[in-house]
Amino acid sequence: MSGNKSAMTERERVEALLRCEKPDRVPIWPFAASSYAGYSKLSIAETYNNPKAALDALRETSRYFGWVFVPFNAYAAYGGWEFGGDIKWPSGEFSQAPTVTRCPVETEEDVWKLELPDVTTAGFIPIMIEFYELASGEMLDNEPFNVMAVLGGPFTLAGNICGPDKLSKWLLKKPDAADRLMRLATDHILELAQYFKDKFGTEHMIAFTGEATASNQVISPRQFEQFVLPYIKEENEKILAMGYRNIYCHICGEQNENLPYWAQVPFGDPGIISIGHEVDVLTAAKHLPNEIILGNLEPAKLQIETPEQLYQASREIIEKGKTIEGGFIFSPGCGMPPMAPVENMMAMTRAVEDFGWY
Repeated sequence: MSGNKSAMTERERVEALLRCEKPDRVPIWPFAASSYAGYSKLSIAETYNNPKAALDALRETSRYFGWVFVPFNAYAAYGGWEFGGDIKWPSGEFSQAPTVTRCPVETEEDVWKLELPDVTTAGFIPIMIEFYELASGEMLDNEPFNVMAVLGGPFTLAGNICGPDKLSKWLLKKPDAADRLMRLATDHILELAQYFKDKFGTEHMIAFTGEATASNQVISPRQFEQFVLPYIKEENEKILAMGYRNIYCHICGEQNENLPYWAQVPFGDPGIISIGHEVDVLTAAKHLPNEIILGNLEPAKLQIETPEQLYQASREIIEKGKTIEGGFIFSPGCGMPPMAPVENMMAMTRAVEDFGWY
């Protein structure tokens, strides 16, 4: 769109940031777990459980809109199915992601009986692996990584095993049970990280971690420090020790008071920190000056606002992000609404093309 024949590709832009260099323009890397069904015309369920169709859709969507393309196949409620519960695939107008219908842990007694699942066969993992086996065969000019090892975070995973409400209560009333779930969740994540490494190597792969349930909308900063921080540090330290070079971490929701603790966590050299709209990009950069900041347009706006409103909202974030010394990538602050209007998605791209150049 720029007409500049010497312009970098989206892949080159991200690679420059990973070398701690400034690219020619802010990259745009939307959080597109559901392959954006509104453009691809797949059912939302297919964007999760049909690996080839999902990969083809995400590749084509990224090409059409001028986005960074990193194959990504995962669901936010991961852990419920994988540890022995049940999920429901999305269906209907208001169902936009898989949901847990039966948690594998209902009582404290269930916690002590729970065992680690087999990472080669559990729940969604075979679908993910099939998806990445297809994805790992190519490396396009808008594709800095061809595998994203979706690992998640210990507290969110533990919450998906027993339910976030129950986990939050157990922090206060049954901390030993909560700690046991956190231990199992962390061990599972590390086994999964090793499985991804064994399957695909780490040269063209980035690890994806993150915490949604650990936001200050659910737990206090003190609880984050006591229950969450030790396991996140262990997770990231051991992932990096396996040979992963960079970690993409989605710090979801209201986490302003947790940022001093996130600053104690290693993310690679550098990491990519995705933040929700609740955290200002400059605030995130202040606490995490050595990481690349990614964000943080409010996803709901993509569904309900006009293209012009989105264009202006994107402009404000882009112009702030360009001042971040550690590097900036523009993106929605969480998963995109899968049925948002195409014109709204294109408004983000227009804003980056018009205001993202250095």
